[in-house]
Amino acid sequence: MAIDDPVQGPETDVPPTAPAGSGTPSLWSSLRPLVLRLHFYAGLLIAPLLLIAATSGFLYALSFQAEKVLYRHELRVPVGDRTLPLSEQLDAARAARPDGTVTSVSPSSEDGATTRVLMSTPDAEESKSLAVFVDPYTAEVRGELTSYGSSGALPLRAWISELHRHLLLGEPGRVYSELAASWLWVVALGGVLLWIGRKRASKRALLTPERGATGRRRTLSLHGSLGLWAVTGLVLLSATGLTWSKYAGENIGSIQDQLGGATPAVSAALEGGTGGAGGGAHEGHEGHESMPGMENMPGMENMPGMEGMAGGDVGIDLAVVAARQAGLDGPVSVTLPTEGTGYVVAQTDKQFPVRLDSVAIDPANGMVMDELRFADYPLLAKLTRFGIDAHMGLFLGVTNQLALAALALSLILIICWGYRMWWLRRPTKERKLSAGRAIPRGAWRKVPLTALLPLAAAVALIGWFLPLLGISLLVFLVLDGLLALRARVRART
Repeated sequence: MAIDDPVQGPETDVPPTAPAGSGTPSLWSSLRPLVLRLHFYAGLLIAPLLLIAATSGFLYALSFQAEKVLYRHELRVPVGDRTLPLSEQLDAARAARPDGTVTSVSPSSEDGATTRVLMSTPDAEESKSLAVFVDPYTAEVRGELTSYGSSGALPLRAWISELHRHLLLGEPGRVYSELAASWLWVVALGGVLLWIGRKRASKRALLTPERGATGRRRTLSLHGSLGLWAVTGLVLLSATGLTWSKYAGENIGSIQDQLGGATPAVSAALEGGTGGAGGGAHEGHEGHESMPGMENMPGMENMPGMEGMAGGDVGIDLAVVAARQAGLDGPVSVTLPTEGTGYVVAQTDKQFPVRLDSVAIDPANGMVMDELRFADYPLLAKLTRFGIDAHMGLFLGVTNQLALAALALSLILIICWGYRMWWLRRPTKERKLSAGRAIPRGAWRKVPLTALLPLAAAVALIGWFLPLLGISLLVFLVLDGLLALRARVRART
């Protein structure tokens, strides 16, 4: 939620109080003005950043399907009779871009899909590669596009992603997204507390807009009920978004490492920089000069290179076959060997149930040097993988992307309704340029000391863990204090 209504009207905004005759206000009635003031100012000042993030996130969620239309020539081909060996497809890509160095290959994973060959080029920007698309049936090069990051985003999605992450400003622009992610969960949870804590005629009004309401009351009803539906998704977006942030992300990574939740990686290192089993070789693989039965594997007939397996490079085709024999079915990505490393073949299927196993293949003999099963990931690493992929629209495919679009649209509406409520609270509506009133200062004085001290300690701890949240909150408090001081001086004079 972005901004709650600060007016406490007699018919709708009276907070729950202590039972009659108790003489002591409830804890919530003491905390509510403080939460309301924080929600009001945070929503008012941070909402523009959230609006940018939500709008760009909405476009990003739709860009997956837009890419399939915009880049159809590069992504789709007529289905042929026979798929050519990957080595021939690689040769075609290298011939088209002799200045590029192949780093990884994503073989065609379904009928009519092209093979994507990623290359590093002298003019490639950081985190970007050149993607060459090859027809797997004819080895015809269908085109070249810039590919961004591990998600393989093409130019349209990459541009929107960079707008979402840093406003196309590079590293300095990441402050915007970290500020937005740091405050989103605070504003959302604060709004939910305010919405649940209101008195209402029926519980149905908690989840649906109030019937017959008009004006500010109707806007508040829409704002609150939609915020309650969206709050879980918004908090998850905030949490996963912070994992990419510069300052909070470092703290999250450190804690994850200390809890043993770091994401493991398959070891592709070769002994002595040549062939042989790597340091992560599994029992039963050591000592073989070549994989037993390699020559009898399906698809190995007439495959070039069989005679030189023990001394050279078995080639990408045999590496993929070895990975398939190790249980890696479905779509995969193949990272080519570099000095002292072997092939890494990794599953890339992020539909449920996910298939994200990976193996390292010795290029000298086709042996599996190391393998990593997603089932063996630490629980925290699995949750992190699911969370990041869901934030990027990769988990569950189109369902994930539609959910992201719905969440982003919900946040846009919540923010717009919040600003409308603020506008409707103008003290003199005849003055069109006047703004809505804020909650009076001094709300913290109403909170009992037994609750205020733990609350202050929790805020300090959160501010340390999320530095931009803590710094911006401190700036708010300092400015508010200066304004209060100026008001006192004016009142005296």
